[in-house]
Amino acid sequence: MDNLLATAGTAAAVFAGTNVDDIIVLTVLFLSSRARGKPRPWQIVTGQYAGIAALVALSAVAALGLTVVPDEWVGLLGLLPLGLGLWGLAGVVRAGGTEEGESPAVATGLLSVAGVTVANGADNISVYTPVFRTVGLPATLVTVAVFAVLTAVWCAAGAWLGSHPKVIAAVERFGHRLVPAVFIVLGCVIVLESGVVGRLLDLL
Repeated sequence: MDNLLATAGTAAAVFAGTNVDDIIVLTVLFLSSRARGKPRPWQIVTGQYAGIAALVALSAVAALGLTVVPDEWVGLLGLLPLGLGLWGLAGVVRAGGTEEGESPAVATGLLSVAGVTVANGADNISVYTPVFRTVGLPATLVTVAVFAVLTAVWCAAGAWLGSHPKVIAAVERFGHRLVPAVFIVLGCVIVLESGVVGRLLDLL
């Protein structure tokens, strides 16, 4: 019993440490849902679960010695939030940047939310893989259960922040630029921190 509690505590620490930035993404998604109705709250929650499940599955596969996506190229996933952010920014420019009080629906459905979750957490695989490689089946099941519970907590936190009066007040003033800007910055950080740009240049 003590071992399982220790495993749960470790799993909680691992999840929290690798998903702090997800709170920001979820808040932006819920703000977008509140302003434009896209993505819908159920799509955000389901997409977040689908993305986390994909990351866990890829980590489990990697723990078995199989590599689905080579580590040196995983940073290319950052192109997804970057592309979504640029698309949203283009919408603001086309509208003349006058849509004050509205934030563009950068991610519009379940698949795009799941894709952003995977892209944002792609580097988590390198953390989750050794965890799954070194623990047995009971501990793995506990870890997955803790991840599932904390995903719900993360979604609830994002929804709360996305409905907080002070956050809404700020978004009503800058929201039409803030949402795509967050996605653009997220994509750039993922791509640049992965070092994939240098590897691509080496191929040229």
